Amino acid sequence: MSSTDHDVDHTLAYPEPPASPLWHRHSAKARPLTDAQRQRNRELLVLAQRTTRPRAPRTTETLAEAS
Repeated sequence: MSSTDHDVDHTLAYPEPPASPLWHRHSAKARPLTDAQRQRNRELLVLAQRTTRPRAPRTTETLAEAS
């Protein structure tokens, strides 16, 4: 079975366009964090690692028993 022009996807025959210039940043770098901001981030990280998230209570019934 030979392929004809109708069977070929012509969009695959062309290379991708170049990436948008908006994707590349050549602006000034972000300001470094102050010592106070770093300390606050450390405190929040420790707090988040210590606290547990509340879980939904589990029922003792199985799905078959609940019906």
